[in-house]
Order: sequence, then structure tokens, then C-alpha cells
Amino acid sequence: MSSARRTPPGRAGRLRLRRSLDVAERGADLLERKLRILSSEHQRLLQAEKASARAWHDLLSEAETWLLRGLLLSGEHALDAAAAGIGPAEVTVRWTSSMGVRRPATASVSVRARPPTSAAATNTALVHAEGAYGRAVRAAAEYAAAHTAAELMGAEVISTRHRVRALRRHWIPRLREALDRADLALEQSEHEDGVRRRWAARTAER
Repeated sequence: MSSARRTPPGRAGRLRLRRSLDVAERGADLLERKLRILSSEHQRLLQAEKASARAWHDLLSEAETWLLRGLLLSGEHALDAAAAGIGPAEVTVRWTSSMGVRRPATASVSVRARPPTSAAATNTALVHAEGAYGRAVRAAAEYAAAHTAAELMGAEVISTRHRVRALRRHWIPRLREALDRADLALEQSEHEDGVRRRWAARTAER
């Protein structure tokens, strides 16, 4: 409210307050429209996050089932030998921006090809497990991207909601009160000026 206290008296001050109020009300309207769009996009991202979480969990469960079968068939030594030839996975995240929010759009995973000299899986179950874990890792990366996107959009929703609340509940009411006081002061000043002019006119007639 410091800017309202610095407002000069008279019509100039009233005009400044009127302009400040108009700007604040237009800003609140724009922020509310932005908030509706952000909230809709946030809900969409939350649904995408849930879907990617289900896909990740399903693929992980499938991979663990194949792994258990492979261990029962060939033992842990076969798993160690098969895992030795698998290279590290590399995750690439592509980012995008919407409504001023920078967030992950997609995530892709690449795994180095098994070198020709490495030992292959000794049974079909471990082969299936390797493929299933590869799909699970890709699904995990997609879930991480979806979760981060929803989280960032949610933070922007909260921030925008706070800004709207600050304008609607605090700044705009204070500007209206200051404008009402300025109107009253201007009215009183004009009334006093009118009284003085009439008094001066009657004095001059005498």
C-alpha cells in the first residue's frame, strides 16, 4: 500500500489510483484465465503420470517374473554371466515449454548392444527377462519425465493461484479504498472551493 500513500492529492492522484486499479483488475483477469488453462493442463499431466506409472509397474512385474523363472532354471551364476554383457543405459530427455512452464516432454532410453564376446543368456526365461527389463527401464524413464512435468506444472498452478489471491484479496481492495478516499477528498475540496467562490462573489457585490 506504499504506492497508494505516495499518491499525490487532487485529480492527478485520483487518476493514478484509477489507472492502478484498472491495471490490477486486468492483471487478475488474465491470471485467472491462465490459471484455468494451467489447471486443465496439470490434470492432463497427472493422468499421463498415472498411466505411465501403471505401465512401469506392469512391465517391472513381468520382468521380475521372467527373472525368477530364469533363476529357477539355471541359478544365479547364469544371471551373473548374462548380466556381464549388458551395457549401461543412457537416458535422453526432451524438454518443452507451455504457458511459461519448462517441463520434460519425452524421455528415451538407449542401451549399448551386447558385445559379440559376451556370454548370452543360458535359457529362454533369462532372454525374456532381459527384454522385459529393457522395456521396464524405458517405462521408468517415461514415468520420471511425466512425474517431473506434472510436478512443475503443479508448482506453477500454486504460484499463479497465490498471485490471483494476492490481487483479489489484498491489492485490489486496498486500491479501491484509496480511490474512495481520494474521491471523497476531491468532493470535499470542490465543495469547499465552491463555498469560497460564492463567499468571494457575495463579498465583491457588497
